[in-house]
Amino acid sequence: MTKRPGCIFVLQKLDSDPFGRILLLGILLASAVVMAEETLQAEYIGIENCMLCHMPHFESWSETKMSNSFELLKPGVRAEAKQQANLDPNKDFTTDPTCLRCHVTGLGKPGGFKSLDETPDMLGVQCEMCHGPGSIYTEMMMKKQGTYTLEDYQTLGGLSMPSPENNVCTQMCHNTASPFTKSGFVFDFNDRKASGTHRHDLNYIYMPFDLW
Repeated sequence: MTKRPGCIFVLQKLDSDPFGRILLLGILLASAVVMAEETLQAEYIGIENCMLCHMPHFESWSETKMSNSFELLKPGVRAEAKQQANLDPNKDFTTDPTCLRCHVTGLGKPGGFKSLDETPDMLGVQCEMCHGPGSIYTEMMMKKQGTYTLEDYQTLGGLSMPSPENNVCTQMCHNTASPFTKSGFVFDFNDRKASGTHRHDLNYIYMPFDLW
């Protein structure tokens, strides 16, 4: 007699019984839901959507180097710094994926930067480079009405809140992979947060509710 694998045998037994078929259908539906949840992926939505509820933060970010980081990839821009990093100051780096990953938002990811012609709205180091792709947590925020906590936004929506312990800055860009990072470089998270990102003295006053 041919020996059947255990799980296949159990499913065949369930399928042969009317009540078993109902149970089997429930198992399959539950599995489909789990698979759908596992494949759900947040997409980048761009700073033009973020600014709708975070205008003061957008305005202060607009004055930082991060907002103009794509410009640094153009020929002749910051020529002296490029020479010191052993880079050709006259070269056009605006299509170099090694450089783009830290000078645009969401390179090659759903909703993220594809090219200057296709996605000009994803230039620079925008909100989602630090806080993660916003399609899910933004939808949660718009539906909040007291429903979600900050932990919910992080665990369910994928919201990232950078900190010295969760230093996405050094994880992603400010590390030895950068030709501008010299030996012994130390990234001071709190100093960079205070001087180079956006305002932190406002609690999202343009939102119709408090995030926290």
